[in-house]
Amino acid sequence: MAKAYMIGSGVGNLAAGIYLIRDGGWSGDQITVFGLEKHGANDGAKVADYESEYGNSTLSNHKGFLAKGGRMLNEETYENLWDVLRSVPSLDNPGQSVTDDILNFDHAHPTHDVARLMDRVDGIRNKGDQKDYNHMQFDNQDRFWLTKLMMLPETKESQLNDVSIEQWFAKTPHIFTTNFWYMWQTTFAFKKESSAMELRRYMNRMILEFSRINTLAGVTRTPYNQYESIILPMRKYLKDHGVNFVNNRKITAFEFKDTPLRDDIIVTGLKYEDVDKDNQEGRIDIDENDFVFDTNGSITDSSSIGDFNTPIEENLEYAPSAALWKQATEHFYNLGNPDKFFADRKQSEWLSFTVTTNNHFLLNEISRITQQEPGNALNTWVDSNNLLSIVVHHQPHFHAQKENETVFWGYVMYPRRKGDYVDKPFIQMTGKEMLEELLGHLAAVDPARDNIADHKEDIMASIVNVIPAYMPYASALFNRRAVGDRPAVVPKNSKNLAFISQFAEMPFDMVFTEQYSFRCAQVAVYHFMGIPDSELTPLHHYEKQPKVLAKATKTMFR
Repeated sequence: MAKAYMIGSGVGNLAAGIYLIRDGGWSGDQITVFGLEKHGANDGAKVADYESEYGNSTLSNHKGFLAKGGRMLNEETYENLWDVLRSVPSLDNPGQSVTDDILNFDHAHPTHDVARLMDRVDGIRNKGDQKDYNHMQFDNQDRFWLTKLMMLPETKESQLNDVSIEQWFAKTPHIFTTNFWYMWQTTFAFKKESSAMELRRYMNRMILEFSRINTLAGVTRTPYNQYESIILPMRKYLKDHGVNFVNNRKITAFEFKDTPLRDDIIVTGLKYEDVDKDNQEGRIDIDENDFVFDTNGSITDSSSIGDFNTPIEENLEYAPSAALWKQATEHFYNLGNPDKFFADRKQSEWLSFTVTTNNHFLLNEISRITQQEPGNALNTWVDSNNLLSIVVHHQPHFHAQKENETVFWGYVMYPRRKGDYVDKPFIQMTGKEMLEELLGHLAAVDPARDNIADHKEDIMASIVNVIPAYMPYASALFNRRAVGDRPAVVPKNSKNLAFISQFAEMPFDMVFTEQYSFRCAQVAVYHFMGIPDSELTPLHHYEKQPKVLAKATKTMFR
């Protein structure tokens, strides 16, 4: 009986397990999932839950909650995700699927952000003038180069090899001063240094969102954080079907069969370390009829966390998931280039912080200043040195969150720059200092005579914890790349190895989305199961729909 070994327990491999069971007819006891942590990139748990996971140390204050980051779902373009989650029972509403749970919640709580951009001079940029974030602020040169990028055929994508967004727009740097860029950069986590190739894919795949990026009306929210709303139901589905989860096992090397021409990729063994057992080493035999699904890169690898009084201590470890990928490239020439994504932290690093309070005063102050209820907010201070943003979810954001508690998170795109109100690099700040930086920015845009700055003492007294989380590879998937830098989901001549991650190559689709991971899973499973590509979940092509293009064109001139 064939077996499947999943390296990494993120949504991609969880989806692969479901595809094997649902569409491949497999039994769950044929599947084993190895993970260094349970949360993947869809973080959401009590702080204490992270202390025992790989790479983390004991904190002086482990109260409260941690959300390293968040993913924005989309109803129209996440075709594979909704299909898979329709097969996964809800944990909160018996008789419903996870897809039902999410879409019912989102339809009852639609996102409409009315304070998307702010600055110290104008406050919220919604005054009806040309700074209003409803205006993209393009000039004709911006429009020309953006349209040229979007219209570049996929067959000519190699023209963008190793080209950064900044290089593509070198003749019109004005675009980096526009509302469009501030919103695009902080919605999707692009930087000027990021790949123009990936921006091209986003502009086509997400063209439907271009005309509503100012309000985030296309964002689909989960009822709770995505770990509890998506990953936990998927894990339970798999466990109920007999899937074996092995935690704290680090796969360190592939062993391959030495074929005559050395071009067939056949995994015959996996070497590992049990990181919770003094790195005890072992080996797993892999039969040629077994399958190995590898997460060849994780954006939360090598992250570091601190607490209210403790700054992070940067983890300089090369990403473990990428190290395994790199070991495979030493055997075969067509498996990509992991250093493009994991050897340049300047392109990829950012830092988040999660705030837990024991009352709703700070939450109410944020709602008053931004003029919106929790669940609508992604607020960016465009003139902040670090490019600071906050995300305030519908409350509660965690099942275990007490009635009196508030949880929200924020992030900065440039953690090595100094703060505007705390005179040190953001990466060196304690959780308390990050909160002080945020309060400074809130005070600067607060129009009330009773300014939030007058309540700093009360706010600080309400803090349960503020958890900094530094992620050196958070935007690594956007790093400049060339054709061939990402391996195919199932590499040429691979008999039993597939890559399921944001660092595997698929045409058209865009990374930094759960959709990409779910799609990788389907492509890999269907290939090995002999299910024809014609049976793959159809993808929408809104970039070919005249009405969508007309609306996008109108937005370009708004």
